Amino acid sequence: MENRYDLIIVGGGPGGIASAVEAAIFGLEKILFIEKGDNHSQTIRHYYKDSKRVDKDWQGQSVEMEGNVEFFDGTKESTLEYFESLLDHENIDTLFECEVDRVVKEDGLFTVVTPKGDFTAKNVIVSIGRMGKPNKPSYKIPASLKKVVNFNPYECRGHEKILVVGGGDSAVEYACQLSTINDVTLAYRRESFARINEINREMITRYDQEERLRVRYGIDIDSIENEEGRVRVNYDNGFHTLYDRVIYALGGTTPVDFFRKSGMELDEHDLPVISEKFETSVKGLYTAGDIVYKSGGSIAMAINHAYHILQDITGEDGGLA
Repeated sequence: MENRYDLIIVGGGPGGIASAVEAAIFGLEKILFIEKGDNHSQTIRHYYKDSKRVDKDWQGQSVEMEGNVEFFDGTKESTLEYFESLLDHENIDTLFECEVDRVVKEDGLFTVVTPKGDFTAKNVIVSIGRMGKPNKPSYKIPASLKKVVNFNPYECRGHEKILVVGGGDSAVEYACQLSTINDVTLAYRRESFARINEINREMITRYDQEERLRVRYGIDIDSIENEEGRVRVNYDNGFHTLYDRVIYALGGTTPVDFFRKSGMELDEHDLPVISEKFETSVKGLYTAGDIVYKSGGSIAMAINHAYHILQDITGEDGGLA
């Protein structure tokens, strides 16, 4: 693998995949696609149940597709197969299990720094998820529970009794997604949700009323213990419950250190300041997907971002498809 490219994409979700495909269609000859996981589309792959529908219009967000990459309603399997086929283009090199440390611009050229070597490019698109270093609870997490106490849902394997802890959009979305194949409880220390968007508020209320999961308001956790390999959660009301897995979604919602090391100007929410074409304050460095928004966007939106970014990079109005 040669180390110099026309474009490097950091992040293997739908926005990153679409960026690679649009780049090839717009005529870029050398494209590198880097993902820290062992495959693309980690969110869909790890916490969508088998045969789960993947809808273009997610949570009521109706999106008209604008670029060369189509997206349509399907299942987990058909969506993954479709994304897999998109990455088959001969101009796209893929590099998995490689976490990018930072992106540095010098003399008009970007260097993407990774444990597997440095790669250079004329332009870079960052399309990573919104979860950076997560906040952790004040009480100790026993080392023996490391495998079943998590800060994202990617380790869940289905048919587990799970506690999700938190009161933000990520906590609600994790709980609802996981409830399709797990017994899920969401615990929030306040009496009502104060920080979530209206779509998620309606969704968690409906799931709770339909008994697809349980929401426990106004309850906090004093400690957790290992009880024969399960997580004993000791609540502040004197009661305890055993769970197979606990997921903390307590914030830490952006990879701020990565943004800062890459020289991006950030707004009051620690998100990159971007132009209408999704270019950051560093010319030639773009963002696509979830990190464009204070709260989450959809797969279709991320795919559209890719098209507009390649229009900006190439100065062309449309692709060659």
